[in-house]
Amino acid sequence: MSLEDLLSSDTSNLPDINVRQDDTATLLYSSGTTGLSKGVISTHRNLISMVCILLNRLNLSGASDDAFLCTVPMFHIYGLAVFACGLLGSGSAVVVLSKFELGEMLRAIEKYKITYLPLVPPILLALRNTEITKGFDLGSLSTVICGGAPLSKESTEEFISRFPRVTITQGYGLTETTGIGASTDTQDESRHYGTAGMLSPNTEAKVVDPDSGNPLPPNQRGELWLRGPFVMKGYFSNPEATISALDEDGWLRTGDLCYIDDEGYIFIVDRLKELIKYKGYQVAPAELEALLLSHPEISDVAVIPFPDKAAGQVPMAYVVRKPGSRLSEASIIEFVAQQVAPYKKVRRVGFVKEIPKNAAGKLLRKDLIKLATSKL
Repeated sequence: MSLEDLLSSDTSNLPDINVRQDDTATLLYSSGTTGLSKGVISTHRNLISMVCILLNRLNLSGASDDAFLCTVPMFHIYGLAVFACGLLGSGSAVVVLSKFELGEMLRAIEKYKITYLPLVPPILLALRNTEITKGFDLGSLSTVICGGAPLSKESTEEFISRFPRVTITQGYGLTETTGIGASTDTQDESRHYGTAGMLSPNTEAKVVDPDSGNPLPPNQRGELWLRGPFVMKGYFSNPEATISALDEDGWLRTGDLCYIDDEGYIFIVDRLKELIKYKGYQVAPAELEALLLSHPEISDVAVIPFPDKAAGQVPMAYVVRKPGSRLSEASIIEFVAQQVAPYKKVRRVGFVKEIPKNAAGKLLRKDLIKLATSKL
């Protein structure tokens, strides 16, 4: 049945249903990049607040000629929040790809005069690294909205140099926060390289020492806690996980290591569970990945903890070399060693054809950890 037929049909016999804002609206599963996936219960209030924040941040009215291209799956919170709810709620034009393919995406931008391109870092990196864009007219593109994973300073700079007329903004959110948390609204804000942006409206945040549970002042690293109308109701049929994530005052422990600077910009350092513990030191994989991606012969990379009897864990890098590159393990180790503190040095390197990622573009470190440890 078409929407037009549905709206014109006789609904007098349908039962009245009382839906409260606290009722369950969606059940999405967290990405499970570091462990088992969990069902996230989002309420109608969560979705309503998310749509209001999104429309406020993008300043959308539906009256403009702007067109958005959907490059991410709608079963993921990014696609649900931005496309299935937010943009449709604004009356904006949305073009949906049947599946992501770089050439198809570029053809769609040219054909439909796409102005806004929400994407994830792997797609942005592909645009940065490929020469295929030269065969397409991308002149309509005005704004790229990047989210789903941290975006490094080097990647941001290289994208801007390739597309100087395109504004790049960034956002941060979790399935547990209905995709909302923080964002940058302008190119100038995004030039605070590495930032996830400033807090969304109606949002509270604090940075907490993971060991003591005490709140920390600006510029000190700790776990990011968030509170707002978009925070989930809990995990489906998993009360233990719910209690560990939500405290009695409604604060969500995000599991993300961050710091907030004096201007209010949030900088996500890494996932707490993904930190590499080297001889008591904590090493953030994202920092090493950003550094390695600045190498001219590396197209993609992932850093994982590798078990070591003496150190506990050492950083290991899985690298995708650019076509024609003969980059060696020794040269990669030396490249990193020249630019980081001794405890952050990459100690092992593996070469792969591609880095495993989920449908939303997030690194599947657990798959690489399994690959690395299966050879022990």
